[in-house]
Amino acid sequence: MNEDKEVRENIIEGRNPVLEALKKKRTIEQILITKGDKEGVIRVIIAQAKENKIPVKEVDKRKLDAMSQTKAHQGVIAITSDYKYCQVEDILEYAEGKGEKPLIIILDEIEDPHNFGAIIRTAEVLGAHGIIIPNRRNVGITPIVSKGSAGAIEWIKIAKVTNINREIDSLKENGVWVYGADMEGESYSFQEDYTRGTAIVIGSEGHGISKLTKEKCDKIIKIPMTGHISSLNASVALGMLLYETAVQRMKNENSFS
Repeated sequence: MNEDKEVRENIIEGRNPVLEALKKKRTIEQILITKGDKEGVIRVIIAQAKENKIPVKEVDKRKLDAMSQTKAHQGVIAITSDYKYCQVEDILEYAEGKGEKPLIIILDEIEDPHNFGAIIRTAEVLGAHGIIIPNRRNVGITPIVSKGSAGAIEWIKIAKVTNINREIDSLKENGVWVYGADMEGESYSFQEDYTRGTAIVIGSEGHGISKLTKEKCDKIIKIPMTGHISSLNASVALGMLLYETAVQRMKNENSFS
């Protein structure tokens, strides 16, 4: 796989990701499907594309195999415009429009596209309003990320920023409490209040949260662990933290007023 192919962001692979992009009315230039495959979800994709006036072309499976970055295209690839990242202000406005306190995920140099895809899926399912990633040293929205998110990238806002630490300062000024997740945290995750405006910082797979970013956080929290393994996958850790957040917010009627 060459470098250009690895960073390409204008294709979506897989049946569910393509279908979710159609439902969200993402700008799609063309959909390619394997010749002769018009059953099940593919039939739904064709019908939805026709309704949205998007051309569908049948091609040899080898063409899709050559284009595919996930190696799991499931017989369908959509060619799109480049993914449009939003601004952090858009995330805050989205939360306000829903009458909810902001719940934002901040990623500090997540480089594994499979992990990022799982994080997006987890964040969307458990009610996060948006995700903030840095311009550099963090994977963007690639086909592998899209496939791993199972289409969740179409339903959650993602902002790409130049300076994570500057954005943390800005969030604090907007009344958002910033938690850093680290196994050396000063308190357990279940001891905190997530019904207020909340941002959760998740660090990189190998190094965790950078020293300066950790210093910017209002508090460093940890997940209680009793096993022999001392760390969790980033998407799993986020899922546990967001579950706690969702439970607290569902119990607190004021957070949805």
